[in-house]
Order: sequence, then C-alpha cells, then structure tokens
Amino acid sequence: MPNNARFAEIAALAGDPGRASMLTGLMDGRALTASELAQLAGITAQTASSHLMRMTEAGLLQVEKQGRHRYHRLASPAVAQMIESIMRLAAPAARGKSVRTGPRDAALRAGRTCYDHLAGHLGVSIADTLIDAGHIDLGIDAGEVTLSGIKLFESAGINVETITAKSSRILCRPCLDWSERRPHLAGAIGAALCSHCFDQGWIRRIEGTRAVSITPNGQRQLRATFGVNLA
Repeated sequence: MPNNARFAEIAALAGDPGRASMLTGLMDGRALTASELAQLAGITAQTASSHLMRMTEAGLLQVEKQGRHRYHRLASPAVAQMIESIMRLAAPAARGKSVRTGPRDAALRAGRTCYDHLAGHLGVSIADTLIDAGHIDLGIDAGEVTLSGIKLFESAGINVETITAKSSRILCRPCLDWSERRPHLAGAIGAALCSHCFDQGWIRRIEGTRAVSITPNGQRQLRATFGVNLA
C-alpha cells in the first residue's frame, strides 16, 4: 500500500518550478553542479543548494563527489520515468484538429535522450524496426529480447547475458515516447544501446539540450546493423 505522506512529499518537490527545471535539466543523464543547475533554473546558488539537498534526501537525486566538486544526477531510472510521464501530462492540450505532441524543438523531436536511453523519432524507429523483425517484443508494461534479438545485439557488440548479470534493472521495457506517443526501448538493454551509439560515434549530443544528432556513419551503421532506416 502506498505511503501517502511520501507520495505527497515527492509530488510537492517535483511540483516547484525551480526544482522542476533542475529535474528536467538532468533528463539527459548527465551530472551537473549546483551552480550549473542554479543557472538552468534561474535561481540563486543558495536557493539551488536548498532545493538540491531536499531532493537528495527524498531520493530524487544522488550526489557524486569528484575533487572539490559535487555533481548531481537523477537517482534512478524510475525517477526519470516519473519525470517523463509528468512532462507528457503537462503538455498543453491541443486545440482544433491539428495535434502537435511533445517538444516544439525539431531537434528534440528527431532524437534525444530519455535519461539513459534513446527517444524521439530515432528511439521509436529503432524500437519499431526491432519489433517488426521479431528481435524484441514490447507489451504495455514489459518487454522481452527474443533469441534472435540476443544474437543481433551480440553481433553488434552488446552482450545481453553480461548486461543481465551486472544490472538489477528490468532488461527490456517500453517507455511511451513524449513526442511520438508510441513506445521506444527502455530498460537495461535500451541504456546499453544508447551507450553503444555514443561510444561508436553514431550519435552526438547537441550542446545545451537533450537532443542528439545522428552522424552520417551512424545513419549507415544503424541501417546495416539493426536495419533502421531513418531517411
């Protein structure tokens, strides 16, 4: 049974505009300093420190110390999933017959990170291709990497057995995409695929945003390796 006091505490923390700006600013999976988050939220460093301490104590954030610096990041994929869900609910209601979902920014709609996995048209296209080929099976709340999918990921350099052994996370699950309104691939395998795309230079971060750009080699390799055609 849910703890209503805890529920109310988390809702109140996420509901403050300054804290909401900091939480959404961490949705690209990076860790940021208090001063960077204060600038992002448009608040003073003192106010930011107070917000960050409360969110850390509540389990929304975790802190990493490196030398003199303290870096803040989202505490878990569950926190990121909560924020993404709120962002979908907070999108303005459509008026008239033309419906535009998700962010207005074209780069964010094309491809972005959703915490540690890929979203936008890029993420949904990958999921659609893998589903159509029978490599993954996504339900409403859960997913499965099939035997052919395990072989495909291993051929690309992503060992599913190793991921399963090292991670306590669900291996494969759907995440309803904010802009496409269809699922993209999340879970440990989604995170591994996202990391692989960055490591191989198939995608690059666009500075100051969650958006990612796909390199020409990335276009070729995603098509050759996974059958994803983004043209």
